[in-house]
Amino acid sequence: MKPWSACEAALAEAGRLVTAGDLAAAFSQLQRAHVLAQRDFGPHLRVHLRMLSVAWARRDGTEVRGQLLRIVLTPLGHLTGRLPRGNTGASSVSAFAPMAVSAELAQLLNDEHEGARPRS
Repeated sequence: MKPWSACEAALAEAGRLVTAGDLAAAFSQLQRAHVLAQRDFGPHLRVHLRMLSVAWARRDGTEVRGQLLRIVLTPLGHLTGRLPRGNTGASSVSAFAPMAVSAELAQLLNDEHEGARPRS
């Protein structure tokens, strides 16, 4: 599975979990999607918008503010190339801190160079 396919699967699962009312699990799937989408502007921004939506539904003011900040920073990060690998995108971690990537996600990200990624 390629990173964009895995990202789409995580987004779909997050949507299913939101519908089921499990917002914490949905947010966890969005963090997975963030790690996979981070290198591409459109999907990266889309994940942050979904994170904002879940934070709003959870009535988590800290996360709402954190996601608003990240939505503003996403274009700057892409323009400057300062995107910390492995960062989950949650407000509980610094927007600038690289993080360890699970072996599964690292493999997906490393496989990215084997084929062209469709642009969004």
